Amino acid sequence: MAGKKRSSRRWTRLIGGLLGLGIVWGFYVSRTSDKEIGAASLHEAKRLFEYTELLPSGEGEIVRHTYYTLSFNSRHKQANWVYYILGSEGKERVAERTDRFREDKKVPSGSAKPSDYTKSGYDRGHLCPAADMTHSAEAMEETFLMSNISPQLPVFNRGIWKSLEKQVRDWGEKERIYIVTGPVFKDNKGKIGRTGVTVPGFFYKVVYAPGARQMIAFVLPNTQEKRQLRDYAVTVDSVERLTNIDFFPQLSDTLENRLEAAVNYDSWR
Repeated sequence: MAGKKRSSRRWTRLIGGLLGLGIVWGFYVSRTSDKEIGAASLHEAKRLFEYTELLPSGEGEIVRHTYYTLSFNSRHKQANWVYYILGSEGKERVAERTDRFREDKKVPSGSAKPSDYTKSGYDRGHLCPAADMTHSAEAMEETFLMSNISPQLPVFNRGIWKSLEKQVRDWGEKERIYIVTGPVFKDNKGKIGRTGVTVPGFFYKVVYAPGARQMIAFVLPNTQEKRQLRDYAVTVDSVERLTNIDFFPQLSDTLENRLEAAVNYDSWR
């Protein structure tokens, strides 16, 4: 009996030791994963959580990509809104612009095709800018999906819209910001392509800085504009009325009402 007890104790100690090593190894791996192996995965998980946490509400087909989420309008064949986040990763310059425009196979009703824009007189205008996604080749590729594209006049796309994108990018390099952007289907300019892509009359961009607790929005006509960006700054409330989209509905009513009713361009500079 004594021999059996000693043998049993040895097995108990051995199993206990192995379990202990397993716990230590698991702790080591988890620490290593956090710091080295899985940093990117953890980063993406956090980003995806934030996407879900602060998505706008409204109509449309919700399509989730790794670096942005959108609501697709099957009638107008483009997004109602595209939601993405900018932070310090925006400073990284890893990926080059590809210009590989392609259909978005994730859109249930079918996205526009690159050929819809050919010889239309309109640029394939990005909603989530390619220049905001240079930190990853995958992120860059995603910006060229046609669900992220709207018809923009060349003078608009390469002019004041580009200036607004750069301004928002500069803000994102200073603090983490949340952006919702898209077309305003008012005073539209007809349709292009066999798919029937609506040419919007206006475009908007809404920016939220949770750290500074402030919001700002812009509405710009899809035309050649020579005024300053500050002249197009508006309240978020006014964009909600134009688009029937509720931005950042997850915020408390008190905070949302205060931030969405204010516009102070100078406080963002």
